Amino acid sequence: MDTSKLFRLDDRVALVTGGSRGIGKMIAAGFIAQGARVYVSSRKAAACEETAAELGPNCIALPQDVSTVDGCRALAAALAEREERLDILVNNAGAAWGVAFEDFPESGWDKVMDLNVKSPFFLTQSLHALLKAGGAGQRPAKVINITSIDGQRLNPWETYSYHASKSALIYLTKRLAARLVRDGINVTSIAPGAFASDMNKAARDHGETVARGIPAGRIGTDEDMAGTAIYLASRAGDYVIGETITVDGGLVHASLGTSIDA
Repeated sequence: MDTSKLFRLDDRVALVTGGSRGIGKMIAAGFIAQGARVYVSSRKAAACEETAAELGPNCIALPQDVSTVDGCRALAAALAEREERLDILVNNAGAAWGVAFEDFPESGWDKVMDLNVKSPFFLTQSLHALLKAGGAGQRPAKVINITSIDGQRLNPWETYSYHASKSALIYLTKRLAARLVRDGINVTSIAPGAFASDMNKAARDHGETVARGIPAGRIGTDEDMAGTAIYLASRAGDYVIGETITVDGGLVHASLGTSIDA
């Protein structure tokens, strides 16, 4: 048994949506460090170009808005013009919306559910042929959905569509895994906790305060997120299918609940 290259991604082709910043950028940087060629996509072309310039020649900007089915198909077509296969797809693009129950708008429901649930499905569907080509060799292709601990437990905020969407994506991961494994494509998900990002402004701006409520005593780092994604994307994770890995410093599974003495 040779484990020296267990986590390497040499010659692998990856696409990371929402890859120009935050968790997507952490994952893209980790993949590149392990030898992959990574396409980063988001709706902001300038941000994609900036990230590609920062991460080096193995990072290629491929901007596209994937909030619609047409956008998903356009991104798949653009990638197909450049690559004959796709080894790793990270469905990371997402949105959140927090408004009081009485005022929660239809627009806040539809935007979040479309981007967080519908888009991962239809982008994976649009890239099916390229992913099958990636999984046609000795190693499976990988689809990694970025879910959230908010799909596993409640947070204090009134983020109704976000909670629903991330819970739905965890179960969509299982359903896609059951179908796509026959095509040499493994589907998994990562449920992040507190990582500093534009979406998680509390962790970004008040990390020390947030850390007090986390069993590990800190918020997540770039290495925490990249390491988990590399594991799932690499040979090391080839036997993991349909699973959601929670990366949150123990918040969901190692927090002690309050008790009331009789």
